[in-house]
Amino acid sequence: MTSPGAADTIAAISTPLGEAGIGIVRLSGPQACAIAHRLFRPHRPRPAWQSHRLYLGHINDPQGEIIDEVMVTLMRAPHTYTREDVVEINCHSGYGVLRRILDLTLAAGARLARPGEFTLRAYLSGRLDLTQAEAVLEVIRARTETHLQVAAAHLKGGLGRRLSEVRQDLLDLLARVEAALDFPEEAGELDPASVQAGLKQQQGSLQALADSYEAGRLLREGLLVVIAGRPNVGKSSLLNRLLDMERAIVTEIPGTTRDLVEESITLQGVVVRFSDTAGLRPAQDRVEELGIERTRERLRQADLVLYLVDGSSPLAPEDGAALAEMAGQPGLLVANKIDLPPRLSEAELSGLSTWPLTTISAKTGQGIEALKEKIVAQTLGGGLRVAGEIITQARHHEHLRQCLTYLGQADDLLAADEKPPWELVALELGSAIHELGEITGEEVGEAILDRIFGQFCLGK
Repeated sequence: MTSPGAADTIAAISTPLGEAGIGIVRLSGPQACAIAHRLFRPHRPRPAWQSHRLYLGHINDPQGEIIDEVMVTLMRAPHTYTREDVVEINCHSGYGVLRRILDLTLAAGARLARPGEFTLRAYLSGRLDLTQAEAVLEVIRARTETHLQVAAAHLKGGLGRRLSEVRQDLLDLLARVEAALDFPEEAGELDPASVQAGLKQQQGSLQALADSYEAGRLLREGLLVVIAGRPNVGKSSLLNRLLDMERAIVTEIPGTTRDLVEESITLQGVVVRFSDTAGLRPAQDRVEELGIERTRERLRQADLVLYLVDGSSPLAPEDGAALAEMAGQPGLLVANKIDLPPRLSEAELSGLSTWPLTTISAKTGQGIEALKEKIVAQTLGGGLRVAGEIITQARHHEHLRQCLTYLGQADDLLAADEKPPWELVALELGSAIHELGEITGEEVGEAILDRIFGQFCLGK
């Protein structure tokens, strides 16, 4: 497979726009070095430029006007990110100068890179497998040290190698089956037990990877913890206290929060997204009704619900109804305002729900650290354990799940009869192998590539 316009030279700004010390315009393709020579005037003219060396000089426009003093690196193929000639122009950061230099490269013969096209070219050239290419984006987006370590391991190719090894073993099994079907006299009769033993070994390896997805999903997406309860029980105050900042508006007027307010913190190496929601009660107007609808939708998505009650006020019928509605979800019952005289006994609170109970004061901060510990204990069993290769991408998990389904069906065929229908076994093995190839990129369509690399920024 080749990239559309693979013979083109592409260019893009590869650093975030904004005021900073350095900005980079990157080029890749057959004309990259020629374009750089046309635009760049080194302070010390040289008869030949060496690859992977920095040169100081100016970028000039066609009229000779100096645009900026820059450092330029020319990197010759194949020892580059894309395995093409690559040029990086290090200039001062700022939208005006970066845009001007980019425009000059485009006028000199480059075209604007598509999202992720540099990494797509690295994948198509064979420098990266598809799991490594996807890991590039994970490294960029990693928000915790643990997630970064996992993404970096994927970038090194560990996941791709493991899947390729399993795929090769399954190809060997399939070759044995097809040889026995096509050349029975030469290959001899297959032993179903032997084939089944090889199959089960690969099933075990793939199942361990599939089982790691829940931990991987939490690393990638973070935990979604939704704060719910009646109006004016302290939901916004709790959010502000958890974040240690004034993020949500707090007033004595019930129903202040009409929309979702979401912010994140890190707890024990996992990003936790706290979502403050509209109070659960009969809506007073259409705006509040929409807010409550969004609250219910968010509650369905939550990894954990913190249901707040006001410990200084009597219970309301809405509390029992809301908790009954969420009975099947993981949650914590949180009694707020313990700095005020109590109006609720522990027995009353425990009778509300089977969820564990904790008490806090969002106003003073009492009980907040204990609440954080309970959030981790309730969702992660005390912490996130990451060992070996783990799956972080939903796409990978879905292909693994399908692969295991096909392998399970092949296993059932082998176990059902002393003389299994080998043609059907071969079909199931072929389908399983295809699913693994979709992960590593050995069997993947252009639509999938477009979807994957379309998530990248223009300069990566």
